[in-house]
Amino acid sequence: MGTMKPLKRMDGLGDLVEAVTTVTGVKAATEAVAKVTGKDCGCKRRRDKMNERFPFRRGTDGVQRDQD
Repeated sequence: MGTMKPLKRMDGLGDLVEAVTTVTGVKAATEAVAKVTGKDCGCKRRRDKMNERFPFRRGTDGVQRDQD
């Protein structure tokens, strides 16, 4: 069996979606299509927007907090 990569810190929903699409192979397929068409898929922009809109670490006052 191969070794597993350590999980990167997930700041929000966008990071979770990226992890799932990577594991399932959707990200590789999307990148292949983007390379053939020459068009950016927008994945990074979408991930960042989702992280901003749906962060995982938030205090009761609505301010995002680090758990480190």
